[in-house]
Parts: sequence; C-alpha cells; structure tokens
Amino acid sequence: MSDDFVLQCSDIHKEFPSESGNGVLRILQGVDLQVKKAEIISIVGSSGSGKSTLLHILGGLDHPTSGDVFWEGKSIYRYNKDQLAEQRNKQVGFVFQFHHLLPEFTAMENVMMPALIQDVPLPNAENRAKELLDRFGMSGRLNHRPSQLSGGEQQRVSMARALTNNPAIILADEPTGNLDEKNTESILSLLFQLRDMEEVSIVLITHEKDIATRCDIVYSLHNGTLNGI
Repeated sequence: MSDDFVLQCSDIHKEFPSESGNGVLRILQGVDLQVKKAEIISIVGSSGSGKSTLLHILGGLDHPTSGDVFWEGKSIYRYNKDQLAEQRNKQVGFVFQFHHLLPEFTAMENVMMPALIQDVPLPNAENRAKELLDRFGMSGRLNHRPSQLSGGEQQRVSMARALTNNPAIILADEPTGNLDEKNTESILSLLFQLRDMEEVSIVLITHEKDIATRCDIVYSLHNGTLNGI
C-alpha cells in the first residue's frame, strides 16, 4: 500500500455469530478507504450500521474477519500485540462520545497519560499538556477532575489528550453526540482548527448529515458497504 496515505483499509469484512446461533451477522462487507494527510473524512450511517465497528478496526482496537489496515503504508497486522499498542499510541488519537477520561486523574494528568506511556520525560509531558489545554481554552481547569467538568469541557480534555503524541490521524466517534448545540459548534470548530494547525487527518463518525457535509469527503455506510455521497 502507498505511504502517500495516512490511513488505508482494504476489503474489510466483519462478521459476528447471529443471536440465534444459526449463521452469521455480516456487519462490514468489503470496505475500502483511503485518508490523505490533513484530510477530514466523515462517515454517516444509521444506528447499528457498523460505523463504530469500522472505526475500531481502523484504529487497531478490533480485528476484521478479513482484510487489512495500513498506517502510513504499513500493515498494522505485521505487529504483535505490544508493538501494535505502541504504534497506536504514537500514530492514532481517539475521541469518543463519552470521553473515557480517567476519573481519578486531573485534566492535565489525563492529557499527559499518552506521553508518559511513551516514556516522555515528565517535564516535557507537563509542558505539552499545558500547551494543548491552553489551546482548547482549558488553562483554568488543569487541576479539575472529570466530575468537576462540564460535558463540553470533558470533550475538550479528550481532544487535547488525543493530540498529545502528535498523531498522524484522529479517529472521532460521535464526538458531539452528547453535547448541546453551542458545545457541538465549539468542538467542530476546534476539530477543523486542528486540521489546519497540526495538519492532522481526521475520520469523523456521525449520524448528523449537516455535520458530515462540512468535511472534505463524506461517505455513507449502508448494508456493510462504504459509498461516497
């Protein structure tokens, strides 16, 4: 696969045993995708269409039944479990609808975590966390725990954490799905700023077509296949 693309997947299939135990449930059926540097791609689809499943496969959090995923031209299945985790921490940032912040740690500690996992020196990790949280308008909330933050603030911390290790791509799964209109617009503006300032690529999963159409390319996931809109 070409290293001209930040992320590619080829002929991705994903099947699960049916609830009845007879046969299989085919979620993804031959999905192909290519993402260029600094490109924002959105994927829309109905609930249960497989959007989150596809995102987890693209990020190496789940395995397809068949097919391959490439980060910067290299198959992620060439790595063992530990190597894949290390590469994922370096190359991919995740933003989820429900944040997944560690409740016992402060905002700054949550943002520092990916760098500390990579053995980045503590002062460097602290400086990077402060820089990112300041960029996201959170400099006054560094020492607040998630329970002390609003939903919009938690999502800002989550986005800062996703950028800590300067990833090539951010995979965002319904990042505004739990926010009101004002916070939704704020988070979307920040995502586009990230693309422009960091030249990071973004794959955005959403069920809202008005959000999706603001992206560079829009795909629809329907009946297990990915099609351009």
